[in-house]
Amino acid sequence: MRNNLVETMMGAAVLAITGGFLFFAFSNAGVGSVNGSTYYASFDKIDGLATGGEVKISGIKVGTIVGSHLDADTYEAVVEMNIDSSIELPEDTFAKITSEGLLGGNYLVLDPGGSDIMLEDGDTIYETQGAVDLLGLINTFAGSGDNEE
Repeated sequence: MRNNLVETMMGAAVLAITGGFLFFAFSNAGVGSVNGSTYYASFDKIDGLATGGEVKISGIKVGTIVGSHLDADTYEAVVEMNIDSSIELPEDTFAKITSEGLLGGNYLVLDPGGSDIMLEDGDTIYETQGAVDLLGLINTFAGSGDNEE
């Protein structure tokens, strides 16, 4: 009977420590959405860009991808992002989808322009570059060597 009590107490201690660790990790990881302004951007393709993904300026996370949908008129992918409200974006901001590496996912990079006119909450970023298909580029490059005979 005494062994069961000790095992139960050890199990409870392990669960409590695990719960504390998970709480600490999620509260300090910046995983949640950013409270701020919502912006939209249209892309020809958003391969690998997921809801909850990061939005960065100069390599610093400033926001989160909130959602995406297909524009039925233009057949472009519209990405909704939430950006920290302390950051003002000029109207000529450029948005592009960048890969974290060969095996990594994609994230959204914003390159603020030089305009004096700032975007407002709910505005659209018009200057965009969609995701680059790395496998397509590799196949194109590898296929170009076949014609050298």
